[in-house]
Amino acid sequence: MVYKTYKVKLNPNNKQASKMLQTAGCARYAYNWALAAEKSNYEAGGRFLSDCDLRRMFTLHKADNPWLYEVSNDALKQSIKDACIAYQRFFKHQAKFPRFKSKKRTRPSFYMDTVKIEITETHVKLEKIADSKKKNRAQANWVRLVEHGRIPVGVSYANPRITFDGLNWWLSVGVETSVNAKTPSGNPIGIDIGIKSLAVCSDGAEYANINKTNRVKEIEKQKCRLQRQVSRKYQINKKGNAYCKTSNISKLEKQLLKVNHRLTNIRRDHLHQTTSSIIERNPSAVVMEDLNVTGMMKNRHLAKAVQRQCFNEFYRQMQYKCEWNGIAFITADRYYPSSKTCSECGAIKKYLKLSDRTYICSECGMVLDRDLNAAINLARLAEIHIAA
Repeated sequence: MVYKTYKVKLNPNNKQASKMLQTAGCARYAYNWALAAEKSNYEAGGRFLSDCDLRRMFTLHKADNPWLYEVSNDALKQSIKDACIAYQRFFKHQAKFPRFKSKKRTRPSFYMDTVKIEITETHVKLEKIADSKKKNRAQANWVRLVEHGRIPVGVSYANPRITFDGLNWWLSVGVETSVNAKTPSGNPIGIDIGIKSLAVCSDGAEYANINKTNRVKEIEKQKCRLQRQVSRKYQINKKGNAYCKTSNISKLEKQLLKVNHRLTNIRRDHLHQTTSSIIERNPSAVVMEDLNVTGMMKNRHLAKAVQRQCFNEFYRQMQYKCEWNGIAFITADRYYPSSKTCSECGAIKKYLKLSDRTYICSECGMVLDRDLNAAINLARLAEIHIAA
């Protein structure tokens, strides 16, 4: 059994949207309060405060702040729990020290209790989002879903979250589903991802870089023009050392946000199309390299191209789609010389530049595309892994 996440866009009215923003603000306040309490307690030499202890303290704190009673208590409790988990992960050397959530830079989001949330094919009911006194109170408390019938009804949900991306509200829930019972019967596939092409497979399939298409290039130009307009508007309305934000600037920033979302959606859709196409071939195993994306981003000549390709997102999608379909997902060591090894005779070419797009073996004379050669070598790792 695996958990499959469904993410659906919401269509709230003005009152519901205002209440959701208020809930997200209170959740952010509770997270920052819990993190500050943990930090001050540690500096004073105290032991770690569990989320149960912090919840009791926060209940007393709410008595002096009655505005916290206007939102769902579950959203506040989960924020405190999230702060404790982030604090523990730092001391386990699993993450950096958690930062306080900023009102300007943090994406508004909050949690809904799995028992109290109700979902139908067209609506979702959220606790304390709308309290209408009219006769149609039952209808006013339900938030409309943009996509009907997308989320399964009558099942138990895991970790329901409401998020705001600057333009739209989204609902994401996890639903427990069974793994595909079919046994994969295809040959193992090695995938070499890069900048010239998004992915090259060992069976010869090649998937293009979406960022090189005219469609994406035109949207990138539009984005640059909007960024320059916003910058000029800020300079014109500057008062001393302070920047003044006008209504026209807000309109331009909203247009810029829409363009950014459009670019993100195009790239993400291309990744889903590519990964689904690979899974549809029903391979027995998929092999990918563990790329050092952080190190690649330090190269100022390639950083922008690497960031646009979304390597981590591609890796993540392949991993969970293989898990859903019962396909073995194998990660090759990042130091494995897949590009330098000849797929014909196994000889290793020590000196291979990034500009060398064709692999020419000095031992057997084989001539092959560099990325295809690497993908074939990765596919052979699956055979070794299965045999072991």
